[in-house]
Amino acid sequence: MSNSGTCYLVGAGPGDLGLVTLRAKECIELADVLVYDALSSPELLNWTKPGCEKLYVGKRAKFHSVPQDQINGIIVEKTKAGLNVVRLKGGDPMIFGRGGEEAAELAAAGVNFEIVPGISSAIAGPAYAGIPVTHRDHNTQLTIFTGHEDPTKGFSSVDYAQLAKTPGTKVFLMGVARLKEITGAFIEHGATPDTPIALTRWATTASQKTILGTLATIADIAEMENFTSPAVAVIGPVVNERQKINWFEKRPLFGRRIVVTRTREQAGELSKGLRDLGADVIELPTIRIEGPPDRLEFAELVTHAHEYDWLVFTSPNGVERFFDAFFATFEDARSLGNPKIAAIGEGTAKKIREYRFAVDLIPERFVAEGLIDAFKKEDIENLTVLWIKAHETRDVVGEGLTALGAIVDNCVAYRTVAETEDPTGARARLEEEGADLITFTSSSTVEHFFALGMDWPEGCAAGSIGPVTSDTLRKQGMKPTFEAPKHDIPGLTAAIVKYFKGKPLRE
Repeated sequence: MSNSGTCYLVGAGPGDLGLVTLRAKECIELADVLVYDALSSPELLNWTKPGCEKLYVGKRAKFHSVPQDQINGIIVEKTKAGLNVVRLKGGDPMIFGRGGEEAAELAAAGVNFEIVPGISSAIAGPAYAGIPVTHRDHNTQLTIFTGHEDPTKGFSSVDYAQLAKTPGTKVFLMGVARLKEITGAFIEHGATPDTPIALTRWATTASQKTILGTLATIADIAEMENFTSPAVAVIGPVVNERQKINWFEKRPLFGRRIVVTRTREQAGELSKGLRDLGADVIELPTIRIEGPPDRLEFAELVTHAHEYDWLVFTSPNGVERFFDAFFATFEDARSLGNPKIAAIGEGTAKKIREYRFAVDLIPERFVAEGLIDAFKKEDIENLTVLWIKAHETRDVVGEGLTALGAIVDNCVAYRTVAETEDPTGARARLEEEGADLITFTSSSTVEHFFALGMDWPEGCAAGSIGPVTSDTLRKQGMKPTFEAPKHDIPGLTAAIVKYFKGKPLRE
């Protein structure tokens, strides 16, 4: 056993990325092999380290990718080979997730394994629908059962006669396809036909939908609503509490599908802000950041940065690349000397402050022209300026500062290239499901999105962070639906909320 790796049976939670445990994240980050099902949060795949082997073994729409016995064989074989294997399963691996079977196989094979519980949709789904599964006014016990049993057994292990008589809340998973049969069995064995029941589909995600009914009516309501799995059902008077405490489905961007085209590393701030407001976010990075074309020249300019009167940063990427290079050379921040520092906007200034440096100049308008206007109030004639920039960018800053009498050196810190990887299947999802809004945070995101050759989704809006990005959209033949008045991520987020306010949800 000592020569083998370790297999981690990990619960991925019910869908909301924020409900994934810290231990689950640690396991995913150290995995040599990730064996995963159809996940409600495909962004989990972005947590893997470079070189991690990703094996999809899940099920979609009644199609089984890999039979269970083969999954067992895969995780045993990979673990025996000395690899750290993560078997990632939605919800909790031990609640109707066949985790117990997989753990038994690992134990029989004599390999190391660990079970990492996850938050089950049996509890999280009702909570996000505003339904407490226990409540002092209604019940003192909870029963969880499956609506989908092993069809090869030839009999049912669910005692509906006992369940119908059991007090308290009943929750069942994976039973939408057999809803009429299940509710009928409850009524047949004595349950009151008008007992409240709620079904929540895609619980804890922005695609969540909840329908209400009774044991007598819910099957017909689900058929009328074309209500399909995956869903969790709650039976009992606790369902009535939803009228008072339904919270998740009332957030301002709930039900809106929004595409974020920023780099994979930068998408987090915008994506989190939109998710916190209820949006269904599709992260579709169209660009990625790579090192500068001339690394030696970049390194030399960073090393001599203390000789300049001003450092001018026009993007958070430039800030990060500059200071990472600086601290790779110098151990003491005082080695930077005493140049003044300018930032094109609050986002860039925030990144500078993360390195514990103050910002001396931020323009009122977060664009290159605004930065030049701000410098017009400074006396920079004959002063030296180091402009930390991308390889491909407008020369407005360089030409503008030179026109003001400054001596400007360009420090190319990075270049933007097309993102070619799509580990989460975001492009396919956008093509299949469409979107309400695609956001663009730079000209590069616009150019590389349209270079993908994808059809623009029907009825989809285009949101721009600022005038330069808007101009690039127009050059691509796409009129921006709106432009953020404040040209940073908080400004774009606020503009998105304002745009959708009062607009009906898509059917």
